[in-house]
Amino acid sequence: MADPADLSNLRDLALPPEVSLWPPAPGWWIVAAAGLAAVVIVSAAAVARYRADAYRREALRELDSVEPCGISTVLKRAALAAWPREKVAALTGAAWLAFLDRSAHTTVFTDGAGRHIETLAFGGTIDRASAEAARAAARAWVRRHRC
Repeated sequence: MADPADLSNLRDLALPPEVSLWPPAPGWWIVAAAGLAAVVIVSAAAVARYRADAYRREALRELDSVEPCGISTVLKRAALAAWPREKVAALTGAAWLAFLDRSAHTTVFTDGAGRHIETLAFGGTIDRASAEAARAAARAWVRRHRC
């Protein structure tokens, strides 16, 4: 009779088959769907933001090429694209400059270089450095204003 404790009776362990990677578990499908939804939402928001800022890009292009006397006109058109006509169209002089400052959280139009845009708009003359500073203030406003 054979000895059951004999080492020759040992056999390798029976291993289960490897776990397949496909199809993934339901949790991974949920994670993938949530990730895809997040990508779609972020992409849609980016496209909407790009389209909404088209007037800013156009105003910046115009500010590069317009004469100093047209800076205020470009700003007014940009403001009309962003705010209702009733709030912007009638503004002139100090009220217009105050609106520009309020909307960009700055004081450059009432106290700084931007105050010259009204002088330039009505054919006044100022030195070239002040005109370029006014153009730079206008460019900064186009980039930073918030409705």
